[in-house]
Amino acid sequence: MIMKGRNFWAYIIKWRRRHLSDNQFMLLISLLVGVFTASAGLLLKWLIESIEHLLTHGFNITEANWLYLVYPVVGILFTMLFIRYIVRDDIGHGVTKILFAIARKQSKIRLHNTWSSVAASAITIGFGGSVGAEAPIVLTGSAIGSNLGRAFYLSGKQMMLLVGCGAAGAVAGIFKAPIAGLVFVLEVLMIDLTMSSLLPLLVSCVTAAGITFAVSGISPVFEFHLVDPFQVTRIPAYIMLGIMCGLVALYFTRTMNWFEGVFRRLGNPYARLLLGGVTLSLLIYLFPPLYGEGYDLITLLLNGNGTADWETALNSSLFYGHSHLLLLYLSLIILFKVFASTATNGGGGCGGIFAPSLFLGCISGFVFSRIWNIYGIFSFTVPERNFAMLGMCGLMSGVMHAPLTGIFLIAELTGGYQLFMPLMIVAVCAYLTIKIFEPHSIYAMRLAQRGELLTHHSDRSILTLMSMDSVIQHYNKVLYPDMTLMDIANHVSTSKYFVFPVVDKQMKLMGVVYLDDIRHLIFRTELYRDFRVAQLMKPPVARLSVQDPMDVVLKVFDRTRMWNLPVVDSEGTFVGFIRKSSVLAVYRQMMADYSTD
Repeated sequence: MIMKGRNFWAYIIKWRRRHLSDNQFMLLISLLVGVFTASAGLLLKWLIESIEHLLTHGFNITEANWLYLVYPVVGILFTMLFIRYIVRDDIGHGVTKILFAIARKQSKIRLHNTWSSVAASAITIGFGGSVGAEAPIVLTGSAIGSNLGRAFYLSGKQMMLLVGCGAAGAVAGIFKAPIAGLVFVLEVLMIDLTMSSLLPLLVSCVTAAGITFAVSGISPVFEFHLVDPFQVTRIPAYIMLGIMCGLVALYFTRTMNWFEGVFRRLGNPYARLLLGGVTLSLLIYLFPPLYGEGYDLITLLLNGNGTADWETALNSSLFYGHSHLLLLYLSLIILFKVFASTATNGGGGCGGIFAPSLFLGCISGFVFSRIWNIYGIFSFTVPERNFAMLGMCGLMSGVMHAPLTGIFLIAELTGGYQLFMPLMIVAVCAYLTIKIFEPHSIYAMRLAQRGELLTHHSDRSILTLMSMDSVIQHYNKVLYPDMTLMDIANHVSTSKYFVFPVVDKQMKLMGVVYLDDIRHLIFRTELYRDFRVAQLMKPPVARLSVQDPMDVVLKVFDRTRMWNLPVVDSEGTFVGFIRKSSVLAVYRQMMADYSTD
């Protein structure tokens, strides 16, 4: 049966290559990616809503509920056990994993990522984890694209495009935002694509969004009714809101990195569970809007018509009935949301920061506008609902370093296209503010620190995509220090190389013998027993590590002015040599492939 299945699949691949061009096939497979990704997104949303409704239905809104202390810990525990004993792989930081796969793994994402993130995030968020479902579904979509590409033996460039199609389809489907899906791939995943490559992305986006529209209706994710249109006199308020959102995004980014470091220093997974679970449960007990994605509070602030509506944000909390404390309550949520989100993932849960960014932005915009109106800043008032929506755009632009994604995503999420100019102002101001302090987004900074980040700089992108394995020359024979000149001569006579490694019995690199240095001796047979390798070898000018990124490799070549350098692993064991000419040849070929339309 297995052989028949393999033969049938080989027949399909041959038929495809015979009857479909690469461009035609990419359009077809991008359509499939859109279908599968939209289906995964709909399934995830249904699972989260079902679990959350089952657990919280019937809660008393006039007092705090003690079950908020239990559910998050249980959810994180279940997720941790699922990942630890069933998945057996790290599935956190979804977008970062995609960036790493593009930069270091030839766009290969493991097969289990097509389903594991859906299951894990549904448990985490349904039980109250204060994270979003969007990053897990983006990883799922990219994994679907990657594994379809591997199944059909597609090239590295086609694989990268399919990973982008999966991510674009995920954003388009789960947010009902096809334009935002396309822009997200170009801006956040930083994939430079040619015009012919844009069509598969559009197909995935339109397909995923269309399926979601067909299943859940064409209304936006968040209902929003514009009351006050754009006014030029409010531009100072838009600018100040953008700056505030940039500073909140900076606080969110740096605090999350610090708190994640605390969890990383806890080696025991159950210690991380204890810290994360206790932190999250206490915060949700004090501030129930931190439960899950927080979309109910976003909907309230976008559509509330006054104090009577806004007061319902205090339901099920210790602040219930104290409407005068609403701004303090919301400000504390802004302060503690980052701890809730980090505790969720750090404790063992699974989720992303799309939803936390939207949640924080909405509250920040609302608090900003309320303070503006209460204290009569300048001589005009601002509409709270509009500014709540604009804050979502500002936070997403700042946290993700993606102003275009923020603009189009919020416009499509809310239908607020009439406020396009304010969206642009807030997004740009937020982005420029955080850019002063943080050069990379929260997704990219970890990879940037290790030199593994794909960027829009074509030269750096090509160097990032190049792998050490593609340029290392592996040696079947090596020299040992006690060998004679005769042994060297015999070795040289059967070798095509001009430089030879000298190693000990454990294959640890000790030195290098250059053919040019022994050329005057190698034909003098009377000296064959007078010289040993230990006398003729030289210490290597520099050693490259198998973990070195390619830009570091080229810098070492330039610094040493050498044309051949040895490569060792983390323990100093000899791996092979790299020739500068080989690196340049691979670079030139990849640049040509990368630029081909």
